[in-house]
Amino acid sequence: MPIRRLPEGAEYDPNRVLDAIINKLKLKNDAALSRVLEVAPPVISKIRHNTLPIGATILLRMHEESDISIRELRALMVRRDGAAGAA
Repeated sequence: MPIRRLPEGAEYDPNRVLDAIINKLKLKNDAALSRVLEVAPPVISKIRHNTLPIGATILLRMHEESDISIRELRALMVRRDGAAGAA
Protein backbone atom coordinates (compact mmCIF):
# COMPACT_ATOMS: atom_id res chain seq x y z
CA MET A 1 0.00 0.00 0.00
CA PRO A 2 1.55 3.33 -1.03
CA ILE A 3 2.25 5.98 1.57
CA ARG A 4 0.17 9.10 1.04
CA ARG A 5 2.21 12.24 0.87
CA LEU A 6 1.04 15.78 1.52
CA PRO A 7 0.49 17.89 -1.58
CA GLU A 8 3.31 20.27 -2.54
CA GLY A 9 3.23 23.38 -0.35
CA ALA A 10 0.97 21.77 2.29
CA GLU A 11 1.61 21.19 5.97
CA TYR A 12 0.05 18.70 8.41
CA ASP A 13 -2.01 20.66 10.96
CA PRO A 14 -4.00 18.48 13.41
CA ASN A 15 -5.22 21.53 15.35
CA ARG A 16 -7.63 22.43 12.56
CA VAL A 17 -9.37 19.06 12.92
CA LEU A 18 -9.55 19.20 16.70
CA ASP A 19 -10.83 22.79 16.69
CA ALA A 20 -13.45 22.00 14.02
CA ILE A 21 -14.84 19.12 16.09
CA ILE A 22 -14.83 21.17 19.30
CA ASN A 23 -16.73 23.94 17.51
CA LYS A 24 -19.20 21.60 15.81
CA LEU A 25 -20.02 19.76 19.04
CA LYS A 26 -19.96 22.99 21.08
CA LEU A 27 -17.44 21.54 23.51
CA LYS A 28 -15.62 23.61 26.09
CA ASN A 29 -12.08 22.31 25.67
CA ASP A 30 -9.78 19.40 24.82
CA ALA A 31 -10.75 17.54 28.00
CA ALA A 32 -14.39 17.50 26.88
CA LEU A 33 -13.27 16.34 23.43
CA SER A 34 -11.30 13.47 24.94
CA ARG A 35 -14.41 12.33 26.84
CA VAL A 36 -16.56 12.45 23.70
CA LEU A 37 -13.95 10.54 21.67
CA GLU A 38 -13.37 8.12 24.57
CA VAL A 39 -9.61 8.61 24.63
CA ALA A 40 -7.32 9.70 27.45
CA PRO A 41 -6.66 13.47 27.61
CA PRO A 42 -2.94 13.00 26.87
CA VAL A 43 -3.88 11.52 23.47
CA ILE A 44 -5.55 14.78 22.45
CA SER A 45 -2.59 16.73 23.83
CA LYS A 46 -0.11 14.63 21.86
CA ILE A 47 -2.14 15.06 18.67
CA ARG A 48 -2.39 18.81 19.26
CA HIS A 49 1.37 19.09 19.85
CA ASN A 50 2.08 17.02 16.74
CA THR A 51 3.81 14.17 18.58
CA LEU A 52 1.09 11.64 17.74
CA PRO A 53 -0.57 11.45 14.31
CA ILE A 54 -4.32 11.12 13.92
CA GLY A 55 -4.72 7.40 13.32
CA ALA A 56 -7.52 5.50 11.64
CA THR A 57 -9.29 4.55 14.88
CA ILE A 58 -9.51 8.08 16.25
CA LEU A 59 -10.40 9.41 12.79
CA LEU A 60 -13.39 7.04 12.74
CA ARG A 61 -14.42 8.15 16.24
CA MET A 62 -14.20 11.78 15.12
CA HIS A 63 -16.45 10.98 12.17
CA GLU A 64 -18.95 9.00 14.25
CA GLU A 65 -19.29 11.70 16.90
CA SER A 66 -19.23 14.80 14.69
CA ASP A 67 -20.90 13.56 11.48
CA ILE A 68 -18.10 15.30 9.57
CA SER A 69 -17.16 13.12 6.61
CA ILE A 70 -13.84 11.28 6.63
CA ARG A 71 -12.91 13.18 3.47
CA GLU A 72 -13.58 16.54 5.15
CA LEU A 73 -11.69 15.51 8.31
CA ARG A 74 -8.70 14.50 6.19
CA ALA A 75 -8.87 17.79 4.29
CA LEU A 76 -8.88 19.69 7.58
CA MET A 77 -5.60 17.99 8.52
CA VAL A 78 -3.79 19.82 5.72
CA ARG A 79 -2.98 23.50 5.76
CA ARG A 80 -1.78 24.87 2.46
CA ASP A 81 0.78 27.69 2.16
CA GLY A 82 -0.83 31.05 2.69
CA ALA A 83 -3.79 29.49 4.51
CA ALA A 84 -2.40 29.94 8.03
CA GLY A 85 -5.03 32.54 8.88
CA ALA A 86 -7.83 30.90 6.91
CA ALA A 87 -10.36 28.69 8.63
